[in-house]
Amino acid sequence: MNIYSVLQIGDYHINHCEDFLITKKIGSNKILCAVMDGCSTAMESQFASALFGKILRKISIEKGYKELYETSKVDSLEDELKAVLKELFKEIIVLKNHLMLDEKELLTTVILLLYDMKTDKGIILSIGDGLISINGKITEFERDNKPDYLAYHLKEDFEEWYANQTQKIFFSQMKDVSIATDGISSFTTVKKINHNEKMDPVNYLLTDTENIDSEELLSLKLKKLEHYYGMKPTDDLAIIRITK
Repeated sequence: MNIYSVLQIGDYHINHCEDFLITKKIGSNKILCAVMDGCSTAMESQFASALFGKILRKISIEKGYKELYETSKVDSLEDELKAVLKELFKEIIVLKNHLMLDEKELLTTVILLLYDMKTDKGIILSIGDGLISINGKITEFERDNKPDYLAYHLKEDFEEWYANQTQKIFFSQMKDVSIATDGISSFTTVKKINHNEKMDPVNYLLTDTENIDSEELLSLKLKKLEHYYGMKPTDDLAIIRITK
């Protein structure tokens, strides 16, 4: 199994990349991946996306330790993802109060992928905008650029909030799966080129197998999109792609 990732600042952004990503193993059989997209109109959006990522990494490490001595406990994959989110809720609330953070400092989308290598099954949950590709089938979640951020719901009952999450996809027999922030839909022509070849950036990044043997798969594709096809994302971009 190969895991590729890339993070790139958008051409219209100057100071910070407001996206973030993490990939972390949970125990010996599971992998948690996440991409975050901070709200550009909020406050210090790069902080929100990075904070969520760091907390998810911490949760993954702690769950890995627990699996060492809770060997008889078997939860469904969705129950495990729900437990991760519940812990994320708790941690964000604690930090919000401890650091006296404004809600606008915590606005970021989150796409979570939890994959069990042993059973070859996975689940993806999108909280806000983003794009998912599962074995060639692409699903885009879009809310007219008005995502329903997790931070809006920190005062609500977690169980009720989770029950209302519909942007959820289950998959099995993974061959090629990707999660990406909505920056992947923001590619535009930024310079003239001396040929008439066209390229769809979404399919090229998420399904095309050129350079599949390189660890720098996604970086190489971004460079080719820029230098050969004259295209760059105007919005920040975070992608995680897993192939088998």
